Amino acid sequence: MMRPRNGERVMRAVCIESFRPAAEVVVSEVATPEPGPGEVRVRIAYAGVNPVDWKICQGAMQAVFPHRFPLTLGWDASGVVDRVGPGVSRLQPGRRVMGYCRQYGTPVERGTYAEYICVPEDLLVPVPDGLSLKAAASLPLPFLTARQALIEAGGLKAGETVAIVGAAGGVGSLAVQIARLQGARVLAYSRPGSEAYLTALGADRVLGNLSLFDADALGGEQPDLIFDCIGGEALSAALERVRSGGRVVTITGEPDVRRADERGVRAERIVAKANRGHLEQLAELCERGQLQLPQIEAMPLEAVAEALGRSQRSAVRGKLVLEVAP
Repeated sequence: MMRPRNGERVMRAVCIESFRPAAEVVVSEVATPEPGPGEVRVRIAYAGVNPVDWKICQGAMQAVFPHRFPLTLGWDASGVVDRVGPGVSRLQPGRRVMGYCRQYGTPVERGTYAEYICVPEDLLVPVPDGLSLKAAASLPLPFLTARQALIEAGGLKAGETVAIVGAAGGVGSLAVQIARLQGARVLAYSRPGSEAYLTALGADRVLGNLSLFDADALGGEQPDLIFDCIGGEALSAALERVRSGGRVVTITGEPDVRRADERGVRAERIVAKANRGHLEQLAELCERGQLQLPQIEAMPLEAVAEALGRSQRSAVRGKLVLEVAP
């Protein structure tokens, strides 16, 4: 644990020293970080809760990300710059910001489930006027994930048909809208009860997740691209339902490369990467009113174990955020 030394300022954070079940995660006191060259310190208002958080907590992402303990959970957040390090020119104290903040390979893994975080200024963008900090915290990682899956990895073009599996979640909710902005036809797969929500986001058709296993449910229609947000059997089904020569992009699980090759399908798993340009596009879409916010629910930082448990059980529609210091 980043235990504070005598005289050091302390802050609340969700920091773990070893992998553990989400139910065992608690808030503790750690040393408050100071910004280094090119870094800004953000007083976090809200932190996004993402499925990757509970997976990291339990050690399920160890093969993908190089962890170093002690480890503070959390990937994205919103807040207010309160201090800047040498060489910072773009962001100054008092500026409301949002961003994808996680870094690896540093002596201490800085996550967003904390009152303060120090990050390079290029990981952050200003929050547009009119967008609340609560809403801003719900967007960076899901937007980067959805955009990079559909456009960079999936190559989605106007006039194509994309199926989004797990469309009512934080990533899926934004993927539906990004696909519509690209001029694509959108088939949204989700649990029952999300029809009105997804239709309002712009989905052309809303189907139950189980429909993916039933070729008749689509009336013979085969998507050009399937974006899978839930993995497991759904990922296997996606390889069968996408058109021959199409694409499958997933954010969870590894696709069956042999089966993909047999069908002439390009299949890959992606992990979102920090990209200031993409975040600036997100801010611009919000400013123009072109992006409908997902349903957002806030829980206090002290309820982190409950929040992670709900995420693990897929008991969240839209986006869940932790209220740190609004």
